[in-house]
Amino acid sequence: MSEQKVQNDTNLELNVERIIKASKETLYNAWLNPELFAKFMTPGEGMKNSDSKIDATFGGKFSLNMIAGDDVMLHHGEYFKLKPFDLIQFSWNSPFSEEGSTVTISLTQVDAGTKLKLNHVKFISEESRDNHNSGWMYILKMLETTVT
Repeated sequence: MSEQKVQNDTNLELNVERIIKASKETLYNAWLNPELFAKFMTPGEGMKNSDSKIDATFGGKFSLNMIAGDDVMLHHGEYFKLKPFDLIQFSWNSPFSEEGSTVTISLTQVDAGTKLKLNHVKFISEESRDNHNSGWMYILKMLETTVT
């Protein structure tokens, strides 16, 4: 019987970008408002969440439970950077994340609305990164639906 070892690759990262027909202020505030956060922070069809909590201050924490069928998965983190209407950076802790996993959201006003760039670093595997990519894409789609 051979033993398979999981290799963590903390160099893995993903970048997601979307232009949303809303102002930078609207998008920035949506990420930091517990009620709005709860509406769009669903990474897949049929998923929902509960117990969304946000302390939108430097060093403040957020948490929510993502629910898929009978599975309840706690996601939480701490805010590292909050530059009003331009940048939000936070740690990302979940059952599928690597220690030190960080998400950075940058907002740039463009003619069509706001360009939102999301960078997520440190994954346990390429599969985990790819799953997060799909999840973040769906979350940004739901964000757009929520604010427009």
